[in-house]
Amino acid sequence: MYLEHFGLTEQPFKITPVTVFFFSGANRGEILDALIYSISEIEGIIKVSGEVGSGKTMLCRMLLEKLPGHIEAIYLANPSLSREEMLYAIADGLGLNIEGERVGIIMQNIQNKLEEKAREGKRIVVLVDEAHAMPPETLEELRLLYNLQVGNAKLLQIVLFGQPELNAKLDQPNMRQLKDRIVHHFHMQPLSRSILESYLMFRMRAAGYHGPNIFSPGALKLIADTSSGLMRRVNILADKSLLAAFIEDTYYIKPQHVQAAMRDSELGPTRKFPNKKLLFGTAAAGLLLSMAAWWVTDTEQMSFLHTRIKPTFAGTSPYSVTKALPVAAESNNSISPVSSVALNHEISSAAAGPKPVPEAVLSQALPPAGTIATAPQPAPKAVKNKPAINNASLFDQRLAAGRQLLEQKNAVASIQLFYNEEIKPARIEGFLKRADKLGKLPEIYLVPANFAGKKGLRVLYGAYPSVDAAQKAVRELPVRYREAFATSTYIF
Repeated sequence: MYLEHFGLTEQPFKITPVTVFFFSGANRGEILDALIYSISEIEGIIKVSGEVGSGKTMLCRMLLEKLPGHIEAIYLANPSLSREEMLYAIADGLGLNIEGERVGIIMQNIQNKLEEKAREGKRIVVLVDEAHAMPPETLEELRLLYNLQVGNAKLLQIVLFGQPELNAKLDQPNMRQLKDRIVHHFHMQPLSRSILESYLMFRMRAAGYHGPNIFSPGALKLIADTSSGLMRRVNILADKSLLAAFIEDTYYIKPQHVQAAMRDSELGPTRKFPNKKLLFGTAAAGLLLSMAAWWVTDTEQMSFLHTRIKPTFAGTSPYSVTKALPVAAESNNSISPVSSVALNHEISSAAAGPKPVPEAVLSQALPPAGTIATAPQPAPKAVKNKPAINNASLFDQRLAAGRQLLEQKNAVASIQLFYNEEIKPARIEGFLKRADKLGKLPEIYLVPANFAGKKGLRVLYGAYPSVDAAQKAVRELPVRYREAFATSTYIF
C-alpha cells in the first residue's frame, strides 16, 4: 500500500527470511563468517542461540547460500521429528531410497553414502533449525551420527540453531555427551539503539528506497525500547509505522507513527531506565556524566550492549547485565563510579539530532576530548609535567603489531574486544592510552577488516595457539574489559 509513496520496489520489513535483507551488523556477519570457517576447517558440533525473532532462521538461510561448493547441506526445518523420521530426512537429503528399511539398515546406508562423499572430497553438514524443540532422543541420534568417521576424519558436521531453551536442554544430565561435543557456541545479539537506524535504512535501501533517512530520533527510541532489539519486532513496528506515515501523507516517521504501530501490534516499551534525578541532581553529577560519556562512547562502544540487553551470550558475546556496571569517569587522578546504564541512555538522547548516527560512528557525533567541559583544573604546571604520549604512534604501533600477528603461523585465535566499521585513529587513541596505563598495551592488536564493503578495524586482545586457549583466556581478561565488552573468539 505504501510502496509507491516511499519509492519502494518491495516490502522492506517482511518477517519471512529473505536473504537479500540479511543485515551483517550486530555480529551477524561475523557469526556467518565464523560458521563458514568452522564448518570448512574444524570438527565438532556448533550451536547458535538467540531469542525469538533475533534472526536465527535468516542466518541459517544465508549460510545455505554462502557455503563453499565442496560442502553439501541438509536443512532440517521441522525439529519435531522422531528418531526414525530424522534418519529418513537425512537419508533423503543424501539422495538415498530407504523406504521401509530398519533403523540399522538406514544407518548403514547413511554411513556408506557419507564415506562415498568423503572420497569425492565433499563435506556434509546438517543444519537443524529450532533445535530447542527437538526431542532428546532425536538429539541423541544426531550425536550418534556425528560419531561416524573414516580414519581420523568425521563424516558429518552438525549446526544447531535454537532459542536459549536449548542451553537448558543441553544442561540435562542425559545430554552431557552431546554438549561435550559442541566446540563453538555463538549467540545472536539484539540490535542496540545506536545501530538500529543503520538496520532500518539498510532494509529500506535494499527494498529500493533512495531518499534521506526517514526515522526521527524519537521514533528510533520508541522502536528500540518496544522491540528490545529483536529483529522480528523491529520489522513489525517499522512496517506499521510506514503505513501510519503513508496515511498521514508524510515521509518522516515520527513517534506518533510508532505509537500507532505499537497499539496495533499490542506492544509496549520493555526497557527501563534509571531516574534522571539520580544523575542530574547537582552540577557535579552533570560533569561526571559528560566526561564518562566521552570515555564510554569514544573507545568502548560495545559496552552499550552489555548494559541494555538481558539475554546471555556464550562464545561470541556473553551478556547477562541488567544492573548498572561501574564505569570509571576519569578527571585527572580522581575516579568516580557512574551508572553505565544511565550513561548510555543519556548519551543516546544527547547525541540524537535530526539524523542519528550508527553505532560504529556514534563517537563522531560527540565533541572531541579537548572540547568537553571539565572541572577546574590544577595549575597548568601539573599538566605540563605529565609525560607526553604520542597517540598516533600508539595507533600505528598496534596496527603494525596486528598486521604482524596475521602473518604469524603459530597464532590460531585471539579475543575480539570490539570492532569499528570505519578506521578512525583518533577514536581509538583514548582506549590505547588507558591500555598503556593498565600495562596491557602489548596485548592489544588492531587488525584491518572489511564490513559489507567498508574498511573497518577489529580490536583484539592476545594471541593464542588454539581456539580453546583463547576461550579460556577470556576469564583472565582485566575486569574492566570483561565488564565493558561483548567479547568473541576471533579465528585467524
